[in-house]
Amino acid sequence: MLNEIDLSRTDLNLLALFEVVLAERHVGRAASRLNLTPSAVSHGLGRLRRLLSDPLFLRTPKGVVPTARALELSAPIADVLARVRSVMATATPFDPSSSTRRFAVGAPDGISAVVLRPLLAGLSRVAPRVDIGVRQILPSPARVWQTALAELEARLMDVAIIPSDDIPPRFERRTVYEEDFVIAVRKGHAFAKDPTLKRFCAMQHLVVSHTGDPHGFVDELLAKRGLARRIALTVPNFMFALAITAETDFLSALPRRFVAMHAGRFGVVGLDSPLPLPRFRLNAVAPKVAMMDAGLNWLFDLLAPRRRVRQGR
Repeated sequence: MLNEIDLSRTDLNLLALFEVVLAERHVGRAASRLNLTPSAVSHGLGRLRRLLSDPLFLRTPKGVVPTARALELSAPIADVLARVRSVMATATPFDPSSSTRRFAVGAPDGISAVVLRPLLAGLSRVAPRVDIGVRQILPSPARVWQTALAELEARLMDVAIIPSDDIPPRFERRTVYEEDFVIAVRKGHAFAKDPTLKRFCAMQHLVVSHTGDPHGFVDELLAKRGLARRIALTVPNFMFALAITAETDFLSALPRRFVAMHAGRFGVVGLDSPLPLPRFRLNAVAPKVAMMDAGLNWLFDLLAPRRRVRQGR
């Protein structure tokens, strides 16, 4: 905790500097984002280290890494900055038509490939100078998204879009769209003429897995029926899966909207699965405290518009 003497000599810009260095993990890149020289950033970090009595960031050949104390401070500092930005927003209302802010949106690649096109279209109409950075989110074991939630609270990204309803109450959550899976095959594939479950199991399959684990939710559903399939290939992302599917006889279970939007240019089609596959919600998520920022609130509404509730007579 800062005492009154410390607080009286604290420069709020030092907290903003901390936030950017934590996000970039590199003094030079942080300096570029802040329109400062690297020496000015280093000087500011020195002041912050003395103020907080911790090294905060340790130099490595590739940049800097945060200390345990820096990671511990990341959430409360993000909270302080969000509240300050909210106060400042009341003095200067956020105007998307003239704003030059940059927002970071995190999502798995199969989701960002769906939401990015309408997001960019919306920005071109109403916020032509707002920039977007897309941050890829990877699930941790057992499809848990705790890492994404931690990165939101550390302000490494502004909004995350994840396939989970298990969101703690300290986060704002709103459904962007609902999704299910289809079986993607190249055009002219023989399976399309007779897409039975028996033939499905007899085919070679491609699975999207960033870890290379040749086992997915489809295999769990097959196992419940005493069935199995051969996974001939794993690839780390959905776009790569489309490219490979277009040139092979592999079958791949891919998100329906993703296939509808991108498969045509690869010469791939989506078929209804002979095995019932789950349907799930994609939710936009942001810390509730950060939603006090008018700009972030606007972006959240752009990604996940509020649904109008019809009033009965």
